[in-house]
Amino acid sequence: MQEKIDAGILLAQQRLKEKVIREDGELVVMRDGKVTCITAEDLEER
Repeated sequence: MQEKIDAGILLAQQRLKEKVIREDGELVVMRDGKVTCITAEDLEER
């Protein structure tokens, strides 16, 4: 069951990244206790 949950989370993350790239938007995440904004260009490079 946990494997299916993990797979679903990974799929949701991938779809979110694809949507941000497609819409040329920004993704806001929390890293090391700081709010960070990632542009679509940065996501494409990864």
